[in-house]
Amino acid sequence: MTLEQIRIFVAVAERQHMTQAAEALNLTQPAVSTAIQTLESRHGVDLFHRIGRRIELTEAGRLFLEEARAVLARVQAAELALSELGTLARGTLRVQASQTISSYWLPRHLMAFRRCYPRIDIQLAFGNTAQVAKAVLDGAADLGFVEGEVEDAALSRRVVARDRVVLVVGADHPWAERAAVEPKELLEADWVLREAGSGTRSEFEAALEKLGVPFHRLRVSLELPSNEAVRSSVEAGAGATAISELVAASGLRSGALRRVGLDLPERCFSVLHHRERYLSRTAQAFLKMLEEEEGGASAS
Repeated sequence: MTLEQIRIFVAVAERQHMTQAAEALNLTQPAVSTAIQTLESRHGVDLFHRIGRRIELTEAGRLFLEEARAVLARVQAAELALSELGTLARGTLRVQASQTISSYWLPRHLMAFRRCYPRIDIQLAFGNTAQVAKAVLDGAADLGFVEGEVEDAALSRRVVARDRVVLVVGADHPWAERAAVEPKELLEADWVLREAGSGTRSEFEAALEKLGVPFHRLRVSLELPSNEAVRSSVEAGAGATAISELVAASGLRSGALRRVGLDLPERCFSVLHHRERYLSRTAQAFLKMLEEEEGGASAS
């Protein structure tokens, strides 16, 4: 088995299409087909179902795809380590972050890093906390920034900043003029929340548990995939929500949102990296800059 065969397999598996994979790899379609057939015949396993003119991964193909991606991630890490033995004149910083962090906290730090290292290519993607942790585990990101708890022995976690989840409602909500609400009153409102798996949602669920309020008893009228969608819906009167203070700031300034007092704890923004993977010099430099700008951090 060669690295070229593995690259071809991953390209085909991700596209579920031989011709598209060939175009992406700048190869001929017969060369791609031959590489897949060689893998299958040598190891006595079918990696794809052939259904008419379509192809689909078999169960064996899905399992092999995970391993193949891990191999390519290790190869990329090795190439990166060699290329960076000199200086930080060139390189790539691959970052994935949760929505709150990628939209409201991280950009200024990335811009500061860019000013210091203008020839470093910065690749930023976003997802919820669970998706970010998986990206770091899979080698798709050098660093992951999350606000939720992540329990995985393979990941190193370091606190880089702090934030607070706040309870907010629209200007016409019955709670808009209230200084505070009691925990039991939370069951009387309609709620607009982020999707399960997001750090904001997880933090709110944990806070409710400490307050003795069963999350499953909340009247959740909307679950939305972005902070902006949640904020806009609450401003329009769809219900109450618990979101980052950073996300709520613009609505609070304009008067479209009103903050309601509730004892919600402070939370941490953390950076993740894989304990067993080489941490690129660009990633090391970025972490050092963060530590200097944020005044220190704690690791676990």
